[in-house]
Amino acid sequence: MPHEPSHPQTWLARAKSNLALAQVKPSADIFLEDLGYNAQQAAEKALKALCISRGIAFPKTHNLGLLLDLLQQQGEFLPSEVLRAVELTPFATALRYPGANPPITYDDYLDAIEVARGIVEWVEAHL
Repeated sequence: MPHEPSHPQTWLARAKSNLALAQVKPSADIFLEDLGYNAQQAAEKALKALCISRGIAFPKTHNLGLLLDLLQQQGEFLPSEVLRAVELTPFATALRYPGANPPITYDDYLDAIEVARGIVEWVEAHL
């Protein structure tokens, strides 16, 4: 498999890596927000893989809503489970830093994993 940034499979492989990291067993030394960040990164890289496969240019961004908009503007149908990506953006922004927000709950973390997994699986099936 090519490992170049212009190849969708490279981005998808990195998305899967982030998804695996997001699913590391939480412990007292591992913040749920950090695991959630990896879930966000999985979704981001999967969406960027889809953009690349469709010839859609995208800026350097953690804004998953922007990536969804770019895909939809080019006529890409995105199911509701993929549109949930916007829920993950805060993990790469406000939740990424200490003290910016109250800590997330374990249920929030599990939901982030579910959303990210759904996006990665859908993108993989549609590349």
